[in-house]
This record gives sequence, C-alpha cells and structure tokens, in this order.
Amino acid sequence: MYFFIGFLLLIVLCMGLCFWRRRRAIKKVRCMSCCEKQELLNGILEPFGYYYVCDQDLVSTRNDAWQRRAGYTALFDKAALHFHMVFDALPIYFDHCGRTWLIELWKGQYGINTGAEVGIYNADGLLKPDEYATAHFQAVDDSERLPVSFNLFRGERLLASMSHTSWWLTAFLVGMFTRPDQLSMEVTIGFPCQEMQHHFLEALDRISMENKSLRFSCCCHGAQVHIRYSCGCPQSPICPERISCFRRLRIRWAQFCNRFFCRLYRRVTRPFDCTLDRILLLYELLPFALRRMLRKPIPGKRRK
Repeated sequence: MYFFIGFLLLIVLCMGLCFWRRRRAIKKVRCMSCCEKQELLNGILEPFGYYYVCDQDLVSTRNDAWQRRAGYTALFDKAALHFHMVFDALPIYFDHCGRTWLIELWKGQYGINTGAEVGIYNADGLLKPDEYATAHFQAVDDSERLPVSFNLFRGERLLASMSHTSWWLTAFLVGMFTRPDQLSMEVTIGFPCQEMQHHFLEALDRISMENKSLRFSCCCHGAQVHIRYSCGCPQSPICPERISCFRRLRIRWAQFCNRFFCRLYRRVTRPFDCTLDRILLLYELLPFALRRMLRKPIPGKRRK
C-alpha cells in the first residue's frame, strides 16, 4: 500500500517537474528578441550545415556545409529509406569538358521535414552510363557553382522560393508532412556557356525517352533552362512500376512514422506556430531530440 502511494507521488512529482520545465522554457523563448532568437538558432544549426531563412520560416543549407566534403553517390538515394527519407529524385548525368556532371533534383519527405534540393556535382573524368550507379561525385568548386533557383509547390500552394549561386540549394519546412507526389518544383538553372547547356538538354531528352513514368517539362531562355518537375522516380533510379511490394510497404511504414513524428513535434512545441520558436523550445526541452532531428545521415559517412 505504501509502495503504491509512493509510486503515485513520484508520478505526480515528475509530471509537475515536466510542467514547470515546459512553462519555464516557453517563457524564456518568449522573452527573447527576434534577433536574439535568430542568432541562437543559427548557432545551433551551423554545426549541422544549416541556417534559418527568416522571411520564409524554413531551414536551408550553408555553402560550407560539412556534407560538401562527402560528395554524392547513388547509394545515398538507395539507402535514404532506411533513415525515413522518402522522395522523388531526378538525376541528370551529362558530359562536359572531359568530365561527367550530375545535376539532381529531389522533392519529398525528409523525416519530419517537407523539402526540396538541387545538387550540382562532377566526377574526376568521363564515366560510362553503367558506372553512374557506383561512381562517386564530388561537389563542384566555388568557381563551378551555378545560379540556381526553385519554387516548391504543394498543389497550388507555394511552400518555398529559393535562389542562389550554389552547389546545393535546399529548402526544408520543419514539422510539415507531405507525400512526394503532392509536390512539384519549378527549377531554373543558369549555364556559363551554350555547350554545357546543350549537353544538359540532350541528357534531359534521353531521360524523357527512356523513362515514360517521369513527368517534367523544360524550356530555355537564353543561358537559362527552366524545368517543371512534378513526378519522378522514388529513391532513384528505381521507377514506380518496378518497385517491389516489400519496398512499397517500407515506404508506407516510413511515411507512417514521419506523419506520427510530425504530429508529435507540433504537439510538443505548442503553443508556438513559427519554426524559429518551435525549434528553440525543443532545444530548451529536449536537446537530444533536436540533434537527431537535424542530423541528415549519409550512408558510409560520419560527420566530423
């Protein structure tokens, strides 16, 4: 009897402590100025390679992000499902100036984040098509970065609009759940010469002919190529009609978990609506959960 009463008192004490910590954390976040919040949040995000975009209330990646040293290989896309990243991907391989280049578009659900990416990479030399799946590509140098912009839509609603001369342009909306097929991208890429633009357009034509399930369109305005990308290959290079039943189940399970954790994130970070406030509240309450949320795993790589 005394043990039962002591156990109940312990539960009540723990609940009271949690309630007190939560009220204290909410008050602390509310007492900070907007500049103080942004400075603190960017300090938290910097080691993970991200920064906060105030005018759009989203998170994007820095030019000097640690992921730049890792480069890219197709294994990253294939293994992403293990980390609950479910996205459509459109990899565009083309040869230019004695090297094979890769410009890839992604859109989908990254854990508890709805997001999109455009990455620019190249290999050390020319590759054959059957080497694309295993080759390692490095991120382009600063002198090779391209002017890139994209608008990310969910149906007719504009979610994000990003523009920068970059090797990796991204936008992540924290706490939003979306299926990849609900998203579309309007991407604009500027090329330094007509030859590079021509090779890129040839690669897009080959992809369009070889993959009928892909839905994208493109047009040119001077040195710029505009792409509207609405449907792609989940976890490229596998096309939708070739996905096994087991993989479909894994995608559904990953999305079930993503939806659950999105709701949990929004529940824990109430009463705030702004991503800036929500992340800072999570930082005050559960810093280990925030670190896990921000970490984007790269198979075979460890963040230094």
